Amino acid sequence: MKKAPLMVALLAVSACGAQGVLSQAAIDQALGQGTDPELIYVVDLPGYELQEQSVGAVGEEGFGAFYVSRDGRQVQLRVDRGAFDDAVCRERPVTDAEPVDAPVRCTPDEGGWYREAAGRHEYVAVKGDAFLLLAGKVTDVNRETLKNAIAGARQAAVTASPSPWRSPVERGDLPTTGDGAPNNEVGPGG
Repeated sequence: MKKAPLMVALLAVSACGAQGVLSQAAIDQALGQGTDPELIYVVDLPGYELQEQSVGAVGEEGFGAFYVSRDGRQVQLRVDRGAFDDAVCRERPVTDAEPVDAPVRCTPDEGGWYREAAGRHEYVAVKGDAFLLLAGKVTDVNRETLKNAIAGARQAAVTASPSPWRSPVERGDLPTTGDGAPNNEVGPGG
């Protein structure tokens, strides 16, 4: 019977942080889309689970993923290269705010910026030459949760290099001249 408490403890420890773990398949998916391996990050968001099907490239080489709660609330993580400062904070639209030109309330905070506009908010932090942005509806996630998650953001362990894009499949049914459409001639009477 002494093994049961040990097993429970091991399961509890192994489950910690599962919301911020990225599988190799998801990493390969992002790399295959052109994401720079240095920009693949994960966060721990209590009550939210990383949705691996949402993992992918953002912009030229950036990274993005969604975290979703059991009741459907969503938080978006985006990582990209570039500068982020007080001026950018005031000028850049808040992620998914509508209208896009809604006035942005920008508050510098330890370790980053808190931004709010049109019922949406986000927390931005700079790490090296990249900035990380964690965004959602004001009703879906609170400011403290965003701040704590972005402060604990960490790079995913990327062990593979991006695989090259597959070349197009050669089709044998296309004509060598003309507009490339297959020949759909109809015989007599039809």
